Parts: sequence; C-alpha cells; structure tokens
Amino acid sequence: MKDYIRRRVLDIANFMVENKATVRQAARLYNVSKSTVHKDVTDRLPIINKQLSRKVKRLLDQNKAERHIRGGEATRKKYLQARPGEPRRISLKVMGGKFKSTEKI
Repeated sequence: MKDYIRRRVLDIANFMVENKATVRQAARLYNVSKSTVHKDVTDRLPIINKQLSRKVKRLLDQNKAERHIRGGEATRKKYLQARPGEPRRISLKVMGGKFKSTEKI
C-alpha cells in the first residue's frame, strides 16, 4: 500500500472516531468520495490498525442504526421551512422515535 493512502486511511479513521463523524462528513473534509472513505475504513484500515478499525466499525454500525432518524430530521426541516409566497403546510413532531403530524396550516 502506498504511503499516502496509508496516511489518508489513518487520518480519516482518527477524524471519524474523534468527531463521531459520518462517512459523508469525512469524505467532504478529505475531498474524496464516500466510496473511497468506506473502502478505506472497512478494507484497508483492518490491515493497518485492527484496534482503530474496531472503533470505526462500532461508529459505522451506530451511524447505520441512526440513519433513519437523520433522514426524518431532514424531512422535518424541509417542511418546516416556509417558502416565499407559500404557506407552511405541516408541522412534524418527534414522538417516541417516530414523526407524527401535529397541525396543518
């Protein structure tokens, strides 16, 4: 493995663990694709550093378990933002991990 790839893998992995970052956030910061970040942390990192690899794996599993919540949050924000000239149509409220409609305007 080339030295610059090895450094990138370790830098990305450390960044993700220290900041509890997502693959998307790491990709944006290091100016590489999400596919590259994912390959780095799932395929290359275990060869370089098994202990760090386990930490990243736990983080990836946590992010995967929470992604439905993040997606719902984005939808909530989208509908809560009033567009110029359009009334706000719906307000969503998180209740027990699920989104429920609370009002219509």
